[in-house]
Formats: sequence, structure tokens, C-alpha cells
Amino acid sequence: MQAKIQIQTQRQMPFDKIFEKWDISDVEVKDMGMEKHISLQPVSALHTGGRHAKQQFEQSKVCIVELLINKLMRSSKNTGKKQKAYKIVKTAFDQIYEITGMNPLQVLVDAIRNTGPLEETIRLRFGGILAPKAVDVTSQRRIEQALRYLVQGAQKSAFRSKRTMEQCLADELIAAAKGAKCYSTSKKEERERIARAAR
Repeated sequence: MQAKIQIQTQRQMPFDKIFEKWDISDVEVKDMGMEKHISLQPVSALHTGGRHAKQQFEQSKVCIVELLINKLMRSSKNTGKKQKAYKIVKTAFDQIYEITGMNPLQVLVDAIRNTGPLEETIRLRFGGILAPKAVDVTSQRRIEQALRYLVQGAQKSAFRSKRTMEQCLADELIAAAKGAKCYSTSKKEERERIARAAR
């Protein structure tokens, strides 16, 4: 009877660590705009399927690590392979900790902040002419684009390479968190440069 009560209390306890390793309490989001859109509340298996975020603007309730795992499944090689993407991110986090000694969640949050473009262009129609116009990017879209650029950079560096996807993802996250030259930061600069030209 006591064992049954212990199991029930363990299930009711909130999960405070991601991958049962990385603590979320010491992670700091330095961008005020992104702070309310970056969720670090983990769940048991990071496989909610977005059940609690079915409405348009509730994507920010999904854990940021689960969003990264979902982005990894967008390429044709990993489509639908959630367990494979889960293992890639888990191993990449271990490698980030070995290289930097920092909490990988903090590295991920810093990488997102450094690679989300602040401006982009839209096309406005004036009569029969399409003209580009620079607009500010919402915080939610900045996060979505940053995750896409980080994953694309890792996939491009792992393609036809001896390095594994885990190593490439770890290197991309570390470089982006430091603001160093990498695929994701160069894509951000490219988008902002095009937007500045369209002002």
C-alpha cells in the first residue's frame, strides 16, 4: 500500500529537469520580448504533440526543447522519427556540457536570442507593382525562425561529413550562443540586411 502511495506522489510531482539532468531554475532569458514565449516547463517525455497548444497563439506553451526536437523532424531524413530526434538533442546537450561546462538549456536560449532576426521584409502591392517593405518580427516568429536556422545549419554541416548530427548540432548551438560566425547567425544577418535595404 505504501509503495502505491509513493508511486502516485512521484507522478504528481512537477518535472523540474529536462532529460532528467538539466535544471531549469538557473536558466535566464535575457531578451524581455522572448521571455514570455520561451517555455522551459518540461514534461515527462517531451512528446506532448502540442495537445495543450491547439490555438493560434498558444505555441509558446510548448517546451522550447520539444520545439527543437520537432524542428529536427522537418527534414526528409528524420520525418516522423521522434525518438531519433529526441536522442540527437539529448546527446547534443551532453556534448555541449562537456565542451562548455554550461547548462545546455542556457546555451540553447542564448543561441535563440542571437539568431532570431529582428526585421524581415514583406511584399506590398501598390496598384500592379509589388514593393518590398521592412517590418518588425514578433517574438514568437523570431523563436520559430531561430530554431529553423539552427537545425538547418546543423543539417548542412552534417551532410556528407564524418561528423555526426549530434556533434554538428552541439557546435551550431555553441557558436550561435557566443555570437560567432555560423550558418544561423549569417542567415539572421542576411534577413536583416535585406530588410534594411527595403526601408
